[in-house]
Amino acid sequence: MNLILVPLIPLFGALLPPLFARSGRDTTMLVTLAVTLSSLALLLLDAPAVYRGETVLAGTAWVPEIGLSFRFFADGLGLFFATMILAIGALIIVYARYYLSRQDSIGRFYAYLLLFQGAMVGIVLSDNIILMLIFWELTSLSSFLLIGFWGHAAAGRQGARMALVVTGGGGLLLTAGMLLLGHVGGSYELSVLLTKGDVIKASPLYPLILALVLAGAFTKSAQFPFHFWLPHAMAAPTPVSAYLHSATMVKAGVFLLARLWPVLAGTDLWFSIVVPVGLVTMLVGAWIALFKDDLKAILAYSTVSHLGLMVMLLGLGTPYAAVACVFHILNHATFKAALFMAAGIVDHEAGTRDIRRLGGLAKLMPVTAVLAGIASASMAGLPPLNGFLSKEMMLEASVSGSLAGLGWLIPVGATLAALVSVAYSVRLAVGTFAGPARHDYPHHPHDPGIGMWLPVALLVVLVVAIGLLPALIAGPIVARTAQAVIGAAPLPYYSLSLWHGFTPALFMSIAAVIGGVLAFQGHGGLARLRSAWPRPEAKAMFEAVITAAVAAARWFTLRANVESLPRSIAIIAVSVLVIGLWAFTHFPHAVGTRAMLPVHVVALVAWGALIAAAGVVVIQHGNRLLTLVLTSVVGLIVSLAFIQFSAPDLALTQISVEVVSTILLLLALNLLPKTAPAEPQTARKVRDGAIAVAAGLGVAALAFAILTRDFSTISDYHIAQSKPGGGGTNIVNVILVDFRAFDTYGEIIVLGIAALAIFALLDTALRGPAARRLDSMRQGLESAEAHPLILVVATRAMLPLVFTVGVFIFLRGHNQPGGGFIAGLVVAIAYIMQYMASGYAWSHQRARFDGHTLVGAGVIIAGLTGLGSFVFGRPFLTSSFGYFDIPLIGQIELATAMAFDTGVFLAVVGTVLLALAQISRIEARAERSPVPDGPSDIRLPQAAPQAGGSLPREG
Repeated sequence: MNLILVPLIPLFGALLPPLFARSGRDTTMLVTLAVTLSSLALLLLDAPAVYRGETVLAGTAWVPEIGLSFRFFADGLGLFFATMILAIGALIIVYARYYLSRQDSIGRFYAYLLLFQGAMVGIVLSDNIILMLIFWELTSLSSFLLIGFWGHAAAGRQGARMALVVTGGGGLLLTAGMLLLGHVGGSYELSVLLTKGDVIKASPLYPLILALVLAGAFTKSAQFPFHFWLPHAMAAPTPVSAYLHSATMVKAGVFLLARLWPVLAGTDLWFSIVVPVGLVTMLVGAWIALFKDDLKAILAYSTVSHLGLMVMLLGLGTPYAAVACVFHILNHATFKAALFMAAGIVDHEAGTRDIRRLGGLAKLMPVTAVLAGIASASMAGLPPLNGFLSKEMMLEASVSGSLAGLGWLIPVGATLAALVSVAYSVRLAVGTFAGPARHDYPHHPHDPGIGMWLPVALLVVLVVAIGLLPALIAGPIVARTAQAVIGAAPLPYYSLSLWHGFTPALFMSIAAVIGGVLAFQGHGGLARLRSAWPRPEAKAMFEAVITAAVAAARWFTLRANVESLPRSIAIIAVSVLVIGLWAFTHFPHAVGTRAMLPVHVVALVAWGALIAAAGVVVIQHGNRLLTLVLTSVVGLIVSLAFIQFSAPDLALTQISVEVVSTILLLLALNLLPKTAPAEPQTARKVRDGAIAVAAGLGVAALAFAILTRDFSTISDYHIAQSKPGGGGTNIVNVILVDFRAFDTYGEIIVLGIAALAIFALLDTALRGPAARRLDSMRQGLESAEAHPLILVVATRAMLPLVFTVGVFIFLRGHNQPGGGFIAGLVVAIAYIMQYMASGYAWSHQRARFDGHTLVGAGVIIAGLTGLGSFVFGRPFLTSSFGYFDIPLIGQIELATAMAFDTGVFLAVVGTVLLALAQISRIEARAERSPVPDGPSDIRLPQAAPQAGGSLPREG
């Protein structure tokens, strides 16, 4: 159970920082820190079991039909990454409190950070690969929010968009690859798949799976040629950069390669793809970093280079290289997070990150200088720091690799990358802190308060401690994590120590240090040489590709999705007809054997009336009022068909919907011209008619083919379980509020959203040119008796009666035809009649219920009814019922479905009231005279005042 809560605590904890933002920055930071530390504490409770060699599993089935489960597992690899994510995340939370200005929304920042943190932990602990993919995409979305946190800066917006496009696109490819992986392996659980390596590698789909998975991993971990997005993500606030570059997002691709190492690694194809990509990324990232002047840019490209190092080690496919990779992941997280935060301190205090405007800060910021200097030395791979140890292991692992038959290529490339790493690390430290203090800093620099440098110091302590005592501090972590990476294979011999004797790796390291110092001294000449070479600009290429893609999409959209509803419908209809005709001619079929029902004269007459009404609608569609009436006739005939086939609920619903929709459309037509625009040309009429006839014949043939065949349905189950399972004899209502209540719940949500959307769209008709155009379309002549007195009195007398009928239909719905939907429509009709009889304005002023409130209340009541079943350990929206004796009434049945039906009722009534309210607002702009305040809006003649007094005014 603890393992399930580890990713969920940050995800749900993301709701807390905005709530506490008004309590102060310190309080918000402490709340956020408490969320992360709580998750970390729960994770560490499982650490003893993992280090005993066990795999901790927790979770439950979610949607087993598609292989989706809510399962997590922690082995050495998952525990290592999750601990790193949460521990460094806690330091970032403290650091961010003092880094962000008071103008920044710290509550929103911490919310994004926790959301991102939970998604990352979900990736590394997920057992189900579909669940992992959900978290994978969530990291792309949440990192987009973090990178673009400073939305006022164009660089932040561009960096966020670039990261989302690249990593999101790679995520789509990864989704395909992982689904194929689960299909071939026979399971979507990683704990099972990790034992199916031989089966997966022997599959003919292995090359495709490998290509798709590597595409997802390479884009996430910024491998060449997808490396360009990561440096542009440095436009984010420095706490985000420190977190992304050290322990989280960019390590996700490396984690995926390590997680799937037992399944995918060890083949020539794996080696020939992963090793070159990692090696090229190492060199390209290091080379670019050497010539950057922005501190964060130097660190960003150095991250690209170190990620390439990790990928190359995993690509070598040897257990020793896997151990070296695990050790470097740990070391890189410590010194890179420290360096990014130190760069943020320099920027925060000196006002610039440009190395050309810095120098001499060691005298002004001694604490920061010492911390950054140690972390830079570790990044350069200098002893006795942790970066030196993993660099030595990397160089030793590279000696055993041979690429394209050239045994020297990999070690030479690794040595060159290490050489450039020394050069840019020395340039970073010396260019920022060495030399005399300057007098032209944008701000006067000084060491910050303890809140900013303490997180850096804690990481630097680890850098030194691991370097001096690697076997004691990092030994168990590396061993348990590496064992989880290589799977069932035994751990190779390795030694975590500063001295390994005179080995090839030692001489390669010495050459890298000496060459790096020389490269630093000759930086100016190298920069001029680099400037003389033509080099592509990745950002410009990316923007060009995006621009071309947008232009192509716009071209296609303008031609495929024309701004003509008839033409769009014609394209859809023709496409369906072509596909249906192809299926009809290419697949065997036969006439159905089920006998047709006898045709009665009444049914035949009704069918003829329906055909005639539909035909007149087509011919006279320009007359909107006649078209509306005939459309209603079609609907009423359909309701008769429901009655014929013993579906009274559907008939009631159909009739109610027809009445409500017809009256609402009549009210809307009052604001529009009575006739339609000009008719299309004859050729277009013939074309549209041919398509319509073909589509109608196709649908008729399909219906005939289905109805003349025997088929099994779930109806028998619903009929048998309606009373014992749902407590009602009205099968339709029981299905809606019990068996398929979740569908109904989704439908009322959609209904409410549609009502709100229509309300918002019509709001534009209340102002500006749209309102004037709408008013100009109204008829100039109005009835002298717009609101007949008899109709006014009759509708007001009928209002309580209709409400009573609505309540009656609502209460009987579980056992007799009726229910919340029909009752809502009946009550809505009562309201509509008031608007028609007494006028929009008069009725709207006296409305006691707000449509927004009713829709919201309906959705909430229905949702709470469903959640109530969780209290009793039942699935969502499982209903319960019982029989109770009420004094003076007798025995009655009460069901929880009644509360759900109440939500449906309120949502329906609220939707209609929203439509009436908006029509009333539009009509109010065109009122020709003031609205009376009396009991009726019928203006009565006023009597002449008598001497000594006056008669009260009526109306």
